[in-house]
Amino acid sequence: MSFILNTLTPIFGLILLGFILRKTHRLGESAASELNRLVVWLCLPALLFNLTAKAQLADIWHSGFVLTFTLATLATFVLTLLWRSRRGAPLAAASLEALGASYANTGYVGIPLCLFVLGDSGLAPALIATLVVVSLLFAIAVICVEVSLQKGRGIGQAMLKVGIALLKNPLVISPLIGIAWNLLNLDVPAVAGALLTLLGDATVPCALISLGAFLAHKQPGNTRGAGTLVGIKLIAHPLFTWLLATYVFALPPLWASAAVLLSALPTGTGPYMLAEFYQQDAAVVSRTILLSTLGSVLTLSALLIWL
Repeated sequence: MSFILNTLTPIFGLILLGFILRKTHRLGESAASELNRLVVWLCLPALLFNLTAKAQLADIWHSGFVLTFTLATLATFVLTLLWRSRRGAPLAAASLEALGASYANTGYVGIPLCLFVLGDSGLAPALIATLVVVSLLFAIAVICVEVSLQKGRGIGQAMLKVGIALLKNPLVISPLIGIAWNLLNLDVPAVAGALLTLLGDATVPCALISLGAFLAHKQPGNTRGAGTLVGIKLIAHPLFTWLLATYVFALPPLWASAAVLLSALPTGTGPYMLAEFYQQDAAVVSRTILLSTLGSVLTLSALLIWL
């Protein structure tokens, strides 16, 4: 029990601090957004580049883990999408809700959690999971929303738009540059390495405080269905992952534990940002993020005891 407290308290403690600071107006209305930009454009890209540029690439790539996490995540997304569509939800709304049920918060919560639980070796699966969520899953959701809003004018334009957006995404580009740097056997200069390390070390506190500040914002609108999405995210998603990791791909213990932990994470802020960008009702996904974050305190504790 002390291990669980020592692991989860710093993570959720920082989220709580961000929540309290925003609620007491010690942080302004734009604090969550500005901290999020700092993490997305500086801190997390520096961490991802440092990892991929200096690591042994064979140590940060595991095909079984990639397949396990990807298939479980896509299965969760597709099944939720089909369920919501059959219940009469428009494709755009169904896609955002499906994203809310499958978009694990691998960047803000997953990276610090894996570091605390699995040590430095836990950063590799967290990196891979982040790339899957930020690149593949997010891209599929964007395409679905674009197709819905274009009312059948084709997916070519949507796919082009997604491709351009991904090429501009620092969370996608920074590890790719790091891998290229690694393959070319280039050294990271000492001064640049020190700067990147400082930025990378700021990722965890800034990301978690940003998340707490975001959760302090109220979102008006109908939140019906959010509870079901939370159940899918915190129970069904990790269950799919455990079945694949154990009975299909027979992952080594560390990679299997990482896969289940990462899929059991609460919903990240991606669905909310996408809903805001496309001016869709963000109430359901916002409530899903809040409730899944609160609920994950219990589910992650139980999962850590089991693991």
